[in-house]
Amino acid sequence: MSAKPVNAAIAGWHTLDTEKPQLLGSRCDSCGTYYFPKMLKYCRNPSCDSSEFSEVPLSRIGKIWSYTNACYKPPEPFVADDPFVPYAIAAVELAEEQMIVLGQVIKGVDVDQLKVGMDVELVLETLHETEEDTKVTWKWKPVA
Repeated sequence: MSAKPVNAAIAGWHTLDTEKPQLLGSRCDSCGTYYFPKMLKYCRNPSCDSSEFSEVPLSRIGKIWSYTNACYKPPEPFVADDPFVPYAIAAVELAEEQMIVLGQVIKGVDVDQLKVGMDVELVLETLHETEEDTKVTWKWKPVA
C-alpha cells in the first residue's frame, strides 16, 4: 500500500484494523437478531416490534455456505479493475450471529479453489486509490 491515508470504501461497514478487521453490524436490543449492513429503524424479525439497536462487531471467521463467480463488470458507483477481471463471491455463514454475509473473495482465489464448508476469515484489500487516499474494502480469505 502507498503512504496515502487509508479509508473505507463504504464508511461504517467495517473497522480499519489491518490485523483483525471486523464488519460492523447491528443487533436488535429486544430479540437479539443481527443485521449487516446495520439496521437502525425497525426489526425485520416478524415476532418483534422493536426499533432499538446496538452497533456490534461481527465474527471475523465463518464457513462458506455457497459461492459463485462474477463474470460481468458491476455498474457504478462500484469501482472495478480496468480491464475487468472476474472475481469470486462467497456467501459466508457466521455461526454466532446465525446469519449469511455475502462478499467478495480476495484477489487470486477463484471458484475452483473454494468449497462449501471451507473456513474463511475477513481481511481488508485495496479497492482503488484516489488522489487523496487509498480506499479499502473487506473480503473473504480462505483460512490455510
